[in-house]
Amino acid sequence: MNKPDNQQKTEAAVTPRAQDYSQWYLDVIKKATLAEHSAVRGCMVIRPHGYAIWEKMQRELDDRFKETGHENAYFPLFIPLSFLTREEKHATGFAKECAVVTHHRLKSVNGEIVPDPDSKLEEPLVVRPTSETIIWAQYKNWIQSYRDLPLLINQWANVVRWEMRTRLFLRTAEFLWQEGHTAHATEKEALEETWKMLDVYSDFAENIMAVPVIKGRKTEGERFAGALETLSIEGMMQDGKALQMGTSHYLGQNFSKGADVKFQNKEGQLEYVYATSWGVSTRLIGALIMTHSDDAGLVLPPKLAPVQVIIIPIFKNDEERAKTVEEAKKVFAELKALGVAVRIDDRDGLMPGAKYYEWEGKGVPLRIEVGPKDLEKGSLCIARRFVPEIKGENPADQRKRRKSFLPRAEAIASIVPTLDAMQKELLERARTLRTERSKVIDKLEDFEKFFKGEGGGFAWVHWAGDAAQEDEMAKRFETSIRNIPFEDQIPGEARGEGVCILTGKPSKQRVLMAKSY
Repeated sequence: MNKPDNQQKTEAAVTPRAQDYSQWYLDVIKKATLAEHSAVRGCMVIRPHGYAIWEKMQRELDDRFKETGHENAYFPLFIPLSFLTREEKHATGFAKECAVVTHHRLKSVNGEIVPDPDSKLEEPLVVRPTSETIIWAQYKNWIQSYRDLPLLINQWANVVRWEMRTRLFLRTAEFLWQEGHTAHATEKEALEETWKMLDVYSDFAENIMAVPVIKGRKTEGERFAGALETLSIEGMMQDGKALQMGTSHYLGQNFSKGADVKFQNKEGQLEYVYATSWGVSTRLIGALIMTHSDDAGLVLPPKLAPVQVIIIPIFKNDEERAKTVEEAKKVFAELKALGVAVRIDDRDGLMPGAKYYEWEGKGVPLRIEVGPKDLEKGSLCIARRFVPEIKGENPADQRKRRKSFLPRAEAIASIVPTLDAMQKELLERARTLRTERSKVIDKLEDFEKFFKGEGGGFAWVHWAGDAAQEDEMAKRFETSIRNIPFEDQIPGEARGEGVCILTGKPSKQRVLMAKSY
């Protein structure tokens, strides 16, 4: 990443489209102080700036959940092993990722701290990889009649999945998420819930995260363990790979049968309830990084930026400091009154260039510079974190476009409209990239060329293969079927029937194939 002249250069520049994309991703996280590895292998520490982004995501999503009738609750971290095994597919699907507690006390033996044999649990406890089984054990006590339905519960929690290969935010042994778990009297209501929550996620991704997504169904082999149907939203990152950003599952009666959760219907008959579950996690922060960021560090959509505007007073002596800081405070108060998340950086001992570098790396959308000359002219300097790209433009000219000098009142009035414009520009930029890196493909040799010679992206292909043939494609090309898109998600030129790209069998519609995280 390029650093200003007053910053020591300790690392080579890495770009989003460079060969070492993984290193670029880690560099952005480090520069933005979002997270770091912990002493526990595979786990991360989310630093304040990273957690502030997650808190904004939480607030936005939580409001949407409550608007659709859901309530928050909290369930135990520990799940009895027997609960997990009540639903066979569920247990099998998570078996390799489970952390298990077998003792509840330690003791010292010859100077070594070991589990106390006398404290062995009668039944091992699984540290939750997901909460369906423990939640449905409680729902058995809460649901007796159709009058108790629907039951619409969400919880914000941490989960543990013992991943072997980890990457900050994208795949860690412990991560934060929300998980919704609902119970319904009919299959129709449960399916409506499953689709509704996918739409909530899609709306959040596009209008808050500025990440365009493709909605669709997962193939049978990619479904959530124990689900009858899994829906997903898939986003494209700057390297052309897909990231699953959210899932919504229709569980049928599998979990209610496992926990024996029945209700008396209006006719007085007992039947099992119908269930859904749905969730997103801190991997959404990884999606933000990989969709929007650049060589200078993190780029945040204004709606998720903990600091939307940073004000930097510029001064050389105490007299200038007093005047510029006083003006900065006035600007701060005016922007605060407009609902803008604003902060002043008046730290001593740091050159302005060092402050610019730091806040750019953290992804702050707008910077206001207040210097002595600005005070004399009654103006403010406003610098944008990014501007829409113009093909063929010289980088120096682009940098010039990022700054504007405006009369003070005009500058203040421009802040909210500029933030709104930047939000839309980021979404449009991501859509443009997705369009440029998507291709309708009908021949296997063209598929191979796309992924092995042209850099890949989203491939729209006809498919009629089975799970074994999905695995064959994965081994040959490192791709997977991200989802079977809904009809309105498929580009016009890709719609209609055809033949499977691998088997040549008839295919009713195309699927979305890509390399993925």
